[in-house]
Amino acid sequence: MSAADTPSSPVRVLLAEDQGMMRDAMALLLGLEEDLEVVALVADGPGIVPAAVEHRADVAVLDIELPGGSGLEAAAELRERLPSCRVLIVTTFGRPGYLRRAMEAGAAGFLCKDGPVEELAAAIRRVAAGGTVVDPGLAAAALGSEPDPLTARERQLLAAARDGSTVADISARLHLSESTVRNYLSSAIGKTGTRNRTEAARVAYEKGWL
Repeated sequence: MSAADTPSSPVRVLLAEDQGMMRDAMALLLGLEEDLEVVALVADGPGIVPAAVEHRADVAVLDIELPGGSGLEAAAELRERLPSCRVLIVTTFGRPGYLRRAMEAGAAGFLCKDGPVEELAAAIRRVAAGGTVVDPGLAAAALGSEPDPLTARERQLLAAARDGSTVADISARLHLSESTVRNYLSSAIGKTGTRNRTEAARVAYEKGWL
């Protein structure tokens, strides 16, 4: 990295990862970089935005699947609550649908976890400087993938149905009438070309729509 690319002060980084060993390892390795400072470690979705605001993070490195909420949801909230914080999604799940949703949520980068830490550090620097970073293979796959046809409510109900919950269970959990739940699930089943809500949830998950 040239002197011109080096920030005048360390880039303040938040890491959100639910696997403790990976989270600590990433923090340790990034901490060896003189121009990066890990200021917050988060293990679940709800903790991301409060920690980013409290520590004034410059870059939030977020996993997608986290307890209590996803990194994609947090990215969208960060865009509203702390627009100066750039978001870099780093995940095991390299699905084109996730990339589309990440970009729609305002993320500046999307990488898969199988890359070296040097690649992650370089990506953090790039998004902190206002650039974007996207895994090349995933970007190519996304160009040829079908767009997500589901509405936000349909995604919410399919996600709730993934664990085998009944319509009554979902209705009680989300405070919706059973007829409303059935209507949204029926619409999602039609859009995914499946036979039931279990298949619809599986297909939507595999495509990265959930």
